[in-house]
Amino acid sequence: MTKVLIVNGSPKMEKSNTFATITPLIVGMKKAGASVELIYTKKQKIFSCTGCFSCWYETIGECVIKDDMQNIYPKLREAEILVLATPVHSILPGGMQNFINRLIPLIEPILEFRNGRTRAKCHEYVKITKILAVIVGGWYEIDNLYLPVKLIEELSKNYSINFSGAILRPHAYFMRSDSEKSKEILLKLEDVGFKFIEEGLLNKEDLDFISQPVFEEEEYRRSKTNIYLERKNQT
Repeated sequence: MTKVLIVNGSPKMEKSNTFATITPLIVGMKKAGASVELIYTKKQKIFSCTGCFSCWYETIGECVIKDDMQNIYPKLREAEILVLATPVHSILPGGMQNFINRLIPLIEPILEFRNGRTRAKCHEYVKITKILAVIVGGWYEIDNLYLPVKLIEELSKNYSINFSGAILRPHAYFMRSDSEKSKEILLKLEDVGFKFIEEGLLNKEDLDFISQPVFEEEEYRRSKTNIYLERKNQT
């Protein structure tokens, strides 16, 4: 049974667009026989990394900070697939940023030079073979989601873990609407979750379907601006 650990970095947790996006993905993964665990950074006490690197040179493989990451590290060592699901808050929400920075103890700092860059790898007891990104954003253009993707891709390369790609959903609040198109996208997400466990790959056509625009661009900007102006005028 494939073990999947999904980390939801949205501070809104179950009320978030991130949750609405990953829920059908989880359904599909479970239908394919995977064991899926979902954790929320908001529910965890995760302090900032101090950059002491004790986990590399003194308490090898162990972080000296005693917080809720101590309960998460065993899950990270056992998971085969790590899914990082996050909204775009400028770049990343603080909880997700802290979580990513605190992954350093997984690295065994045996450094190699590959394709023009210094890279490391995980300790042998870390079973993660794939990292999948799920990035959602409130703004219209999909381009707003690319920077977090790049960050997670670089993370994967530094840890010598396969980066399986990214599921992207711009103007993601649409996922919680009752329209036929949102229902189609949710069904596609379930299908993608199933196929990812079965085949280990993401299909470009499926990803394009999930990321498709669902509003006219000017209509989107006008409606969002009007919501703000109405609230501003009420103050």
